[in-house]
Amino acid sequence: MKSLLILFLLAVLLALVIADSETQHKEELPKELTSLRGAKGLHGHKYGRGFMTCDKYPRVCRVKGSQGPDCCRKKCVNVSTDRNNCGKCGKKCKYSQMCCRGKCINPMFDKHHCGGCGNKCSKGNFCVYGMCSYA
Repeated sequence: MKSLLILFLLAVLLALVIADSETQHKEELPKELTSLRGAKGLHGHKYGRGFMTCDKYPRVCRVKGSQGPDCCRKKCVNVSTDRNNCGKCGKKCKYSQMCCRGKCINPMFDKHHCGGCGNKCSKGNFCVYGMCSYA
């Protein structure tokens, strides 16, 4: 009987120690992220370099690492490959289509872009399910 009582007291003590350590960890975390510069940054701009959009600065899209050379709705895109701006800004391709050279195509059945852009089926063959001459 005494061993059962000791085991019970150890379990209660262990539960109290675990609960106490969890509350200490929660108290250590800062409730609000702070910065020496404040919320707006060093020069008063809210997002740092985010104020340079391509509608005001078109050269931003030509920088190495940019999403594309064209500017659509203040974002750099490549209108020859972007599904949401295919060929021109705002022209969206359908769900089953992709944008190749500025045109919306279906890679499952297009013999000039079978399975992907530029994958042309040889003469006399056709594209089925994204594969040339699928039998």
